[in-house]
Amino acid sequence: MLEKLMPKSDEFFDDFDAQCAVTVQGAKMLHELLVDYRNVSERVRALKEVEHRGDEVTHTAFNRLHKQFITPFDRGQIHNLLSRIDDVLDLTNAAAARLHYYEIQTSLPDATELARLLVLSTQKVQEVVAALRLIKKPEQILAGCQEIKQLESQADEALRSGVGRLFKSGVDTLTVIKWKEIYDLIETATDKCQGVANIIEGVVLEHS
Repeated sequence: MLEKLMPKSDEFFDDFDAQCAVTVQGAKMLHELLVDYRNVSERVRALKEVEHRGDEVTHTAFNRLHKQFITPFDRGQIHNLLSRIDDVLDLTNAAAARLHYYEIQTSLPDATELARLLVLSTQKVQEVVAALRLIKKPEQILAGCQEIKQLESQADEALRSGVGRLFKSGVDTLTVIKWKEIYDLIETATDKCQGVANIIEGVVLEHS
């Protein structure tokens, strides 16, 4: 039923898809950096450029939202969806930037695992957001949203376990503080993915 309410314009869906594409790219770049920890400053700069592209997409979409009379669904939901996806990439970039600013010398397995879960979360977000364009099987979208929430729960557990190991590692206090902030940023990015899922659930349940 939702597809009957959709305007013919695909511009907002193009914006969503573009946002998701750069967000997945940024998450993969962070994970790849933590897996193969070298050329940090150069790779962090490259991720920052991706984040800038994401900001440009978001800015264009917000301008469209202010100007376009007909929208695919509620304006507030569109605004929140754009904002949450943007938050994911912003937090991903912030985590990468800390690796450079804090002069982190080596990666840690728990950070790599959190980044892996973030990649999976952004890919699933990309999948469910794309499905909004032609919403013929809302149950599949809702199932995808549940998978995002499960990944967020896994990230919560990975954060708790990782912080526990960090506190018991015997490294100096300053290093613990630096890494805990990086862990928190990555896990918060997965929280924002869950926020995307919550918004999409609301759209589907309202209109299906």
